Amino acid sequence: MHAPPTACPADRIPDATGVTAFNRAYGEARDAGAVFVCVARSGQHWTVKTDTSTAAPGHIVSAPAAVAVSEAIDRLRDRREVRLVPRPAGPGYTVLYDIAGEERARQLAAALHAALHGDLNPLARAVPTA
Repeated sequence: MHAPPTACPADRIPDATGVTAFNRAYGEARDAGAVFVCVARSGQHWTVKTDTSTAAPGHIVSAPAAVAVSEAIDRLRDRREVRLVPRPAGPGYTVLYDIAGEERARQLAAALHAALHGDLNPLARAVPTA
């Protein structure tokens, strides 16, 4: 497993199910100076995690990207497609719980990862406004 590239395809998002896999994926992202992204199985559902604190110094999430991520997360929550923890999710650190399947989790993870690098198109396709 290696830290995902800037534009990480859904099939290359690391599966960080379990503590060892999570720690390895997180450490690789940190060591590579990359934005951390992963999916993990949790019972019958999936979780998506992102964290920009692992990115190289100078990595900035633009204001439009931060707004787009926040609004997409709100739509996912409102549609009951994900569950969020009580702490506010934002572009710096996001955890989406209770995603129905691995394919959808990977799609959302890849879209969030792209948005955190300034490409909002995958997020607009994955979580449309209508």
